[in-house]
Amino acid sequence: MSISPDLANKIDTSSADDDLRTSLRQPGETGSIHSWELVTAVDGPGSRLTVFLAGCPLRCLYCHNPDTWQMRRGERHTVDEVMAKVRRYEPVLRASGGGVTLSGGEPLLQAQFVERIFAECKKLGIHTALDTSGFLGGRASNQLLNNTDLVLLDVKSGIDDVYRKATGRPLQPTLDFGRRLAAQNKRVWVRFVLVPDLTDGVDNVDSVADYVASLGNVERVEVLPFHQMGKDKWAELDEAYELADTKPPTPELQARVRAQFERRGLTVF
Repeated sequence: MSISPDLANKIDTSSADDDLRTSLRQPGETGSIHSWELVTAVDGPGSRLTVFLAGCPLRCLYCHNPDTWQMRRGERHTVDEVMAKVRRYEPVLRASGGGVTLSGGEPLLQAQFVERIFAECKKLGIHTALDTSGFLGGRASNQLLNNTDLVLLDVKSGIDDVYRKATGRPLQPTLDFGRRLAAQNKRVWVRFVLVPDLTDGVDNVDSVADYVASLGNVERVEVLPFHQMGKDKWAELDEAYELADTKPPTPELQARVRAQFERRGLTVF
């Protein structure tokens, strides 16, 4: 499978741009939530109450949750309603050394909502994690970051052309946000999705690894193998799925990519 040079031009981000404009008008008392999940050791340390916010400005070709792209697909909830659920699970979260993770979609599309939830979590002494692409990192206020214990930063590519093919958007905002986190010495776990014939190029992986190693605040890198578990969702949404014939990365490819990160002294999972 090969990706055509003009693929970025084929990605329709019009609905994403509409959500961006809508989110600027929202003061943060309520937010659009796609779903909730109680998970263990996936979205941060310990057991996590992961809240998936609706809406995303990216259109990743390998997205396994395209149903989270649009804010209108979520349900409106208040900060108080979110915190009622947090309190319900608080004993489990504390006992496991876990906490609350806000994911998506892209949570920073609703940055004020995130800021208010994390502020309330910190009043309870609950660990907070932000799962983000970093593309909207400029929307994260210093107050939001002050109340964020861990950032799960999805660095999708180290080369702008590859990033645009994969997401329909430019790479630079993610790089800028990562450097801002480094300047604040914020704890970061980097995630890199390994997609054959898209993100797996040696130069691309080297660029990601060089960038991550330069930050100095990244505790671990998670190399996530591409899978087809979201394929049916694309069909259900009548969205064109470019990667229908792409196979998961082989063990040999995964080992090569992990080694590229490890050679730079990074801890890889």
